[in-house]
This record gives sequence, C-alpha cells and structure tokens, in this order.
Amino acid sequence: MKYVSTRGGIETLSSAMAIKKGIADNGGLYVPDHIPLLTDTLFEKLVPMSYAERAAEILSLFLDDYDKTSLLSDCLRAYESGAFTDGAAPTVRFGENKYVLELFHGPTCAFKDMALQIMPRLLSRALKMTGEKRTAYILVATSGDTGKAALEGYRDVEGVRIKVFYPEDGVSDIQKLQMSTQEGGNVSVQAIEGNFDDAQNGVKKIFADAELNAELRGKGYILTSANSINWGRLAPQIVYYISSYADLYKQGEIKLGEKITFCVPTGNFGNIFAGYLAYRMGLPVKRFICASNMNNILTDFLDTGVYDRNREFYQTVSPSMDILISSNLERLLYFVSGPRKTAEYMKQLSETGRYGISANELSEIQSVFTGGYTDEEETLSEIKTVFKETGKLIDTHTAVAYRQAEKYAYETGEKVVTVSTASPYKFAADVLKALGKKQSFTHGALSPLYDLSSYTGTEIPAPLAKLEGKAIRFSGAVNKADMPATLLD
Repeated sequence: MKYVSTRGGIETLSSAMAIKKGIADNGGLYVPDHIPLLTDTLFEKLVPMSYAERAAEILSLFLDDYDKTSLLSDCLRAYESGAFTDGAAPTVRFGENKYVLELFHGPTCAFKDMALQIMPRLLSRALKMTGEKRTAYILVATSGDTGKAALEGYRDVEGVRIKVFYPEDGVSDIQKLQMSTQEGGNVSVQAIEGNFDDAQNGVKKIFADAELNAELRGKGYILTSANSINWGRLAPQIVYYISSYADLYKQGEIKLGEKITFCVPTGNFGNIFAGYLAYRMGLPVKRFICASNMNNILTDFLDTGVYDRNREFYQTVSPSMDILISSNLERLLYFVSGPRKTAEYMKQLSETGRYGISANELSEIQSVFTGGYTDEEETLSEIKTVFKETGKLIDTHTAVAYRQAEKYAYETGEKVVTVSTASPYKFAADVLKALGKKQSFTHGALSPLYDLSSYTGTEIPAPLAKLEGKAIRFSGAVNKADMPATLLD
C-alpha cells in the first residue's frame, strides 16, 4: 500500500515514510491509495481476539511495509502492558439501543491514548526502516487531550524530542496540570496566547517554513507531528470502531451484518474520520452522527455544504472541541471530491476562511454523516440526567454526543454507540456543576476530583490522583508569533 497527498501532485510513499514525514510537502495530509476490505473471514477471525491482537491485524492491512510479528509485539506492549484499565476500549450498554464506547481507560484518561500508546512505536520503527539518523522533533498543537497523551507516549523515547503547544485559557485545569507537570528529559510544553486554531495554524506554518526547517536539519533534527494530521496517529483509531462492533456481536447485542450508528463528539474531525475509514472497509455502519458544541461549524457544513470559519469563537465546557478549523475534514474531501478540488477548497479556506462544495458532493457526504450540536445548558443537563437515570458519569464532551445519540435513538428506534472520549474526572469541575454541587477547595486544583468522588461514590482514576504534589515544570505563555523561536531555544 502506498500513501498520497490529499492535494495530489507528489510522489507516493510507503507507510513508514508517511508516518515519518507527518505532513506532505504541499501541505496536504497523507491518505492510503486504496482501502483494504474487512471480509467476513477476517471479521470472524477478529471476534475472539484481544484488542491488541485485533489492532495488529487491522493495522497490518494499512502498514504492509511493517513486519507483522513486530507489529503484534508493539500492540501487545501498547495495550496489554498495564497501561489500560478495564480493557482498552470496552463498549458498555447504557439502555435500550444505547451503548457507549469507552476510550478513556488509558494512562492519561482520554481517547488519544488509544493511538498515542502505539504511535511512538510505529514512528521508532519508521525511523529505522527509512535509515533516518536525525532526531525526530515532534510538534503538537493540542486542545487538551492530545498534548498529554503525546507527551506520555513519547516520554524518553530514544531518538525523539517533543514540543507541545496549547492555548493558555483553552484547556481544563486538570489538562493544564497534566501537561505542566510532565516528566521526561525529551519533552517541552508551551502555552500560547490564543485559541487552539492559533496553535494549530502556528504548527502548520512551522512545517511550511523552509528556512526554519533547514536550520533545524543543520542541527540534526527532522520535524514530524503527533497530531491526527499524521497517518500514524489516525490509523490506530480505525481499530476501535471495528473492535466495538466485534464486541457487540460477541455479546449478542447485534447480529452479524446488522448496521449500527456511531455518534462522535467532534472538533478536528480525526476521530470520526477514522470511523469513516472503517465504514469504507466494509464495517456495517448506517450513519455517523457528528456531534458539535456551540462551535458548530461542522454541523453547518453538513447541513449546507459551506465551511465558514468567519464566525464567533466560543470557549465552552467541552474545550477539546473548541475548534473552527477541522483539519481532518480535508481527508474526507479527498475521498469525495478528489485531490484537485480538495487543493482548491483548502486554498480558499486559507485565503478567505470559507469554501463551499457542490450539491453532489454534499449529497454523498450526507448519505453517511449527520450533524447536530448541543449547547452549554443541554450539555450540563445531559450529565445530570444520565447520572440520575443510569448511575454512570460522563464527561462534558461525551455529553455533547450522548444528547444527539439519544435524539437519534428515540426518533429511529435504532442502535447507537456514543464514542466517549474522556474520563469525567478530567473535567470534574464542570461535571460537579452539572450535578448541582459546589467545590470544597480542600485539595487545591484537584479539589473537584475529590469532591466528585465523594459525591458520586466513584473512584478517581489513578493517573489523575497521582498529580497531587507533582512539581510544575512548564509555565508562562508566549505570543503565537513567537512559536518558531521556542523551537530553537
């Protein structure tokens, strides 16, 4: 299998080269030149397997230049070495036709662990496979969860340095504490004055800065990314959609071939696009519900075919979705519109902040995707309702999606799986607020965690409880224009 740019015009690469480079020279994102099929024989093989074994089987279809035995070894170490509790990605029944795919049982309590526990191993192998002698310098823009997961995944990995940029006031207090206390000799964290889009645009500009890249190469570094713009980050996310379906079939919740719907809280479009690739492989999916918060640019796009980021930006209780430039939507456009038109749309977005697709292109997208958004009041109300009715806690991002999933299940009577992206304890202050409880302020920044645990009788996840007393290593914020200079510091 080879990889091509969403904007066309360049040579094809092996998966190892695509993972090493991260982003194409023309600014496009790498995509496979064809989609492998999930045959009945392969699915039946996957059903009795562990999550790690399933991951190795599915990833081997996309990373066919990797040794399959080594790939299995890496997956076993990533998913079965004690890093994940309660299984890597369990699908839990919440009610009639309602299920939740829990992706937050990893070392940073967020779904990014599902990819970022395996991606460092994929990159390390890619560097060796391509004969790379330079140090890989990984740049990450984060709206909260990717940063910590990448820092933890790449901590003290040989031949790698990593720098994470995050919006100073655009992440939760717990997310900020996780990043600012990160251990490791090869890690660096920098807050910026601005929002996530500013951080993401800043990273993209660094990749496109030929002079800066030349200077870094002279110092023995090669730039790459751990965001979902990197194929090595996105490919592992395909696995949990297929694994969830296999688990539901194994549990007798669905029949083989029965179509189900996934509802995904979405900001950058990477998580839901991974599901789309599983669908293109042949996974029986009826629809993907793209759930947004008040920054509902994707809802509008899926309704009208017009993507327009020239709008008010909101800081919400679901900050990881506070995004107006959904980078991975470019990959969907490639499969619907082709590379030439995708390049045109991205040029329009860069120059005017908007683009509009054709009626035929919109119709094709709407045959698979539905958009819906949940406002702040509804998000908090959903957390309270779910806890009252089921005794289960959900975080502010999951609540955005669960609200839309409930509407769909009620209207259609069909089975819906909500993709749960973070532990409620990562956003404990707002979950407490939703439950009508006040903070005690007895444990400093961690007070909401202890208060939530005391009120609900649930346990604080160990990775978050361990934050107490950890020293702050990274502080202060810089202007977005100064991001390149911090790389050379």
